[in-house]
Amino acid sequence: MFYEPKDGHGLPHNPFNAVVTPRPIGWISTRGSDGSENLAPYSFFNAVAYVPPQVMFASTAAKPDRDGTKDSTANIRETGVFCVNIVGHGMRDVMNVTSGGYPREVDEFDRAGVARAECQTIPCSRVADAPANLECRLTQIVQLPGEANFVTFGEVTGVHLRDDCVVDGRFDVTRYQPLARMGYRDYARVAEVFELARPDD
Repeated sequence: MFYEPKDGHGLPHNPFNAVVTPRPIGWISTRGSDGSENLAPYSFFNAVAYVPPQVMFASTAAKPDRDGTKDSTANIRETGVFCVNIVGHGMRDVMNVTSGGYPREVDEFDRAGVARAECQTIPCSRVADAPANLECRLTQIVQLPGEANFVTFGEVTGVHLRDDCVVDGRFDVTRYQPLARMGYRDYARVAEVFELARPDD
């Protein structure tokens, strides 16, 4: 099968995000200039640089009360900060609750019963029990072709690692089994890890 996206795929569901998998989930927490807080998952998320450490996430939808984007991007535009909370398999259900398209005044921490803690380097809350949190300062927001497609880039200014996930000096993902987004409504968890030596090792 071959198709050109501009002509459609002819399938019952779009296969694009099922092809680019698994994708890590950035559970993004933000605080607006009015002090309101938001927590939402994004699967168009990844790390993009080591020095200085930088991450990105993309928001691809809009809400009528947010002027062409969603709460996360709108809050970051106002304050210039955000926190990436890493999602373990055990947090899948509460993460899913925060994916709803709630009005801007709804605090998803409260809605999902997620414990919060204050970040150290930025004025923002983080998910207290997450395996890791990346505190970030905005570097740029890039508008991509298409309606409501915005990529937010941030420099990581602080990193929290949950103590039980640090084993023999390494951050051990098997301790929390990262949740990954597949296509459609499908998810996966990382339960097995193996190592490959590079040719120049």
